[in-house]
Amino acid sequence: MAIYVMLTNLTDEGRKTIKQNPKRIKEVNKEVEAMGAKILAQYSVLGPYDFVNILEARDNAAISKVAMELGSRGTLQTITMAAMSLDEFVDSL
Repeated sequence: MAIYVMLTNLTDEGRKTIKQNPKRIKEVNKEVEAMGAKILAQYSVLGPYDFVNILEARDNAAISKVAMELGSRGTLQTITMAAMSLDEFVDSL
């Protein structure tokens, strides 16, 4: 399984949804897991992004499906990056 960092920003519509129904975040997390990605960690952050998500998925195609599905809803935008542990990085050198 591969690890991915997904940075997300809520759109205006997404902010309205979360304000009206904060539990929607957890519902979306269940939907992401049903799409084949496991959420390892999730943080709400200050700064240029609203959330930092650490996910595990079988490959780039699986995480791309998640990103496209979430983005197509119009409530958030994503930036997704493949990640590797420091040990994996050092071993690759």
